[in-house]
Amino acid sequence: MTVSRSAGGSTLRNIAMLGLLAVAWNVTDAVASASMVTGGLTSQPIGHYDFCKLHPGECNIHPGDLQPLKVSKAVWHEIVKVNDAVNRNVKPMSDYDHYGKDEVWAYPDDGFGDCEDYVLEKRRELMREGISLSDLLITVVKKKDGEGHAVLTVRTSRGDYILDNLTNEVKPWTSTPYRYLKRQATDDTGRWVTIREGQTTLVGAVD
Repeated sequence: MTVSRSAGGSTLRNIAMLGLLAVAWNVTDAVASASMVTGGLTSQPIGHYDFCKLHPGECNIHPGDLQPLKVSKAVWHEIVKVNDAVNRNVKPMSDYDHYGKDEVWAYPDDGFGDCEDYVLEKRRELMREGISLSDLLITVVKKKDGEGHAVLTVRTSRGDYILDNLTNEVKPWTSTPYRYLKRQATDDTGRWVTIREGQTTLVGAVD
């Protein structure tokens, strides 16, 4: 394929996006996926605690409909597009370099942020698309090197999927290299629950 110099960047981006959309839908079209099994209440991350003091309305929501998001091709395309757009538009910067201190959770309105800020922005944009906060859960994990990391769990009728600033591919949580520690509770945006390591609930595919 010949790509002109002026349109090359956008053309390649569109080709990559089509590939991501296809991968995302093929993944969700599997016969069964897995949902995390959560435990009891646990400590709220300090960054989220401070975020809630600045945005109290974000942290006292009790979603009424706790049924997992029913997926469709259109919904998954929107999820993949949001993941890709935020990853592309927000530039990585540590909290210390950004704010002069550690563990600041904030919306990346100036175009810079760390992993928690990517998560907050994806959550905000998907919430604007009508997805319930009970299905958009900030999640704390550990990477293989032991470093803490934050991702967004999208809770669906086909299982739990992860939006991550380290990849543009939306993956089942069981296909990521992380150890899962805790996430927001589905019924209270200000509370956190543990994730039972190694335990999953199989979810059948839904039309």
